[in-house]
This record gives sequence, structure tokens and C-alpha cells, in this order.
Amino acid sequence: MHPGPVGSSTAGEVRPDDLPALPNRLPAVEQRAALPGGFRAGGLAAGIKPSGRPDLAVIATTGESAAVAATFTRNQVVAAPIKLSRAHLNATEIGGGGRFGWADAIVATAGSANAATGVEGDTDQLEVSKALAALLDTKPERTLALSTGVIGVRLPLTKVRDGLARLVPQLAATDAGLEAVAGAMMTTDTKIKLATTALELPGSDGTPTTVTVSGIAKGVGMIHPRMATMLSVILTDASIAPATLFGLLSPIVQRTWNQLSVDGDTSTNDTVFLVASGQAGASVAVASHEAAQLGQAIEAVARSLARQQAADGEGASTLITCQVSGAADDYDARAIARSVISSSLLKAAIHGRDPNWGRVASAAGNARLPDEQMLEAAGLHHTEAMPRAGRAPELDPDKLQIAIAGTTVFKGTPLLFDRDAVRAAMEAPEVLIRLHLGLGGGSGEAFGCDLTEAYVVENAEYTT
Repeated sequence: MHPGPVGSSTAGEVRPDDLPALPNRLPAVEQRAALPGGFRAGGLAAGIKPSGRPDLAVIATTGESAAVAATFTRNQVVAAPIKLSRAHLNATEIGGGGRFGWADAIVATAGSANAATGVEGDTDQLEVSKALAALLDTKPERTLALSTGVIGVRLPLTKVRDGLARLVPQLAATDAGLEAVAGAMMTTDTKIKLATTALELPGSDGTPTTVTVSGIAKGVGMIHPRMATMLSVILTDASIAPATLFGLLSPIVQRTWNQLSVDGDTSTNDTVFLVASGQAGASVAVASHEAAQLGQAIEAVARSLARQQAADGEGASTLITCQVSGAADDYDARAIARSVISSSLLKAAIHGRDPNWGRVASAAGNARLPDEQMLEAAGLHHTEAMPRAGRAPELDPDKLQIAIAGTTVFKGTPLLFDRDAVRAAMEAPEVLIRLHLGLGGGSGEAFGCDLTEAYVVENAEYTT
């Protein structure tokens, strides 16, 4: 029989988690559909999925074109919908580099990723864009696209065209319409992912105006984002320029979706669209107090969606949240948090309800900062990002403190703790792991899930 981990006991002293709490500056979020003004939406079953479940969705504006900001996967195998969306954003906002622009509609298909499908796949995606534009009486370059499903499978054009012809007349400016879009985007998801919040901003006449921020997302496997996540759309009725919108979105993605990992694989189709209709009449200028308020609301929605995705990870039974405080800065903190929740050994330990703090310490010691482009997207100036990219964050094992599920288990040296009590606490739907580095004021968090037998089974027969 192997002895228990050093510093543990089957019963005895319990050391409550007394590590510094992370600051909470984000507004409250509700997990429900709430369609902001200026949009109509809907979804239906077009026959793309063999199961007959909903697989086609559209979000369209009800008035003028909406401002859009986007982030996309950095996988070198890029799906056709991403190539098309980048080109269309670039066409509507010269100088945006395909990162922001204007749009009248977004079409989402599920069941076919339309990735690695060659020139034919690109042509298929363009044909879908043309069909949607004709139905909405707009230009193809004013449409954007999302696709999810099996890589290497082309879109069934006839089914998609017929589905759009049925769907567009049914689009509704209702919460149910937005929920239908979220449902039609699902593949291996078991739950619809919704989040909404509201804030007060000055209207056109200076009086307070309610602005809504709502998001939907899909994706519970092949998730280890770099610049985005599976598929997500966040809508708001604020009035804001595309470039300003992108300035808000880019660092938010780094703090939320880029801190999410289910299985360590980055998809070919990862996309986040942030869309503003301007319907509420509340104008948001760059670097303003209103922009900061709107940014917090967007981040709250993004964070909620990322957590929902982690909790619904393929085969998962437990949401893992890692919070890091006392780092040299936020960049170091986020790198360590992400390394911990990405560790397969840690994920397996959580599934087995094993309070093996050694897995946490080892994962923290393996952490590396992301590449230069991601550090800059998070807000670090390029002169600092370049020398830090890919390097290890600051970490002193003698100052490191670790808490698992509410109990401190390590403070520079192993601590005696009630192993059975911690195992019992780890039976909760969410296990919180906290680290304090004792090096500065930096903090960050990351979200993941346990690794189970069900994940292997599901992905062993994904296409068969």
C-alpha cells in the first residue's frame, strides 16, 4: 500500500481557506435570453444534422447596420466561415483588418464545420451569404457566418438555402428568438448557454437609458481557445463605433474565454462576435466612463458564458475554477491559473476527488505566458510583451500557498489537513482551487472541468 501524500491526514486539523479574495467588479448576470433592441432572431431544423435537431439560426438587425467586433481562432486550419467573415468585416470597415466592421445579419449552421473543405467549402459559404443577403435585401458583405460540427464536411447547400427561405420570414424580435439561436448552435452541448445583464447609460438627451447586454455560446469540446472560443455572440443595443467595440472586446476575451480549457484542443472555427445595434440611443465614446461601464457588462456576460461552457464540458461532472492572487501582475496570475485548469493530471484528480495539491503546484510551475500577440491583445505594450512572451511567470515555492475546496493545504511547506473532509467538499458541482503567490498585487482566474471516462467514449466515436 502506498502511503498518503506528505502533509495529509485522514482526520484532524482543518485549515480554512484564508487566502485573499479576488476583487469582484463585474455586475450580476442572469442565465436567460434577453434580446436587446434592434435585433430579430430565430432558429430551426434544416436537415444539416442527421438527428433532425435544430441546426440553422439567424440574427438580423431591424434597422440600420450594426457595429461588429470579432475575435477568431489562431489555428492554422481556418474554417470557411471565418475566412468569409474576416473578408466581409474588412470590406465594411477599411483599416479594421477583418477584426471589426458592420453587419446586417449573422447566420449559424451546426452539423458541418465547413473546415478543411478546400475551395469548394469557401464557395459554399459564399453561396449561403448570398442567399441570406437576398432574403434580407442587403449585400453579402453585410453578412457574417458561424459554423460548427464535423471537420471536413461541406455544407448541404440545398438544405441550407431552403432552411433560410423558411427561417428569415419567421425571425422575431423576442427573447424566444434569441434562445432558439442558442439551441440551434448546439452540437455536443447538453445545455443552452445564455447570459444577460443591463446597465444605465446617458441617452441622447442626457437622461438615463437602459442598455442591455446579452450573450449566447456553444462549445463543450475541442476547447482551449487562443483569441476566442467555440462560437459566441454577444449583443447590445448601445451605440458605439466598431473600432471602440473591438477595443473593449479584445482584452475581455483574454480574461474570460482565453482562460477556458476543456481538453487542450483549439478549434478550427472559434469565433466571438460582439454586435451593437445602437437602438437604445446611448452613445459610447472611446476611453470614456461609459465605455468602461459597458466593458464591465460585456465581461460579466462573457465570464458567465465561459463558466457555463466549462461546466458543460464533454463528459464533465465538475466545474474547476482556479483563482490566483499575489502574483507579480495579472498576466502572470492568468498564466498560472490557466496552466492549473489545463493539466490533465489535475483534471483526473478532481474527477477522483483526490485533494492532491502536488498536481496544483506542479501545474503552476509548468506555466508559461502566452505569445506576444495575445499579451498585446490583453493590454501589454509590445515593448514589454516581446521579452515576456512564452516565458515562465514569477513563482517562489517558499511563498506559494494553495487551498483546495475551502481548505488550505500548502503554505511553502506541506500542511496537515483532514483529507476526508476535503474529499467530501470536492463532491460539489464546482471545485475552487486558490493560489496565493506572495509576490505582488496581480490576480487572475481560469475555468475548466474534470477529465472523465465519458469524454473518451464520446470522442472515440465522434464521427461514427
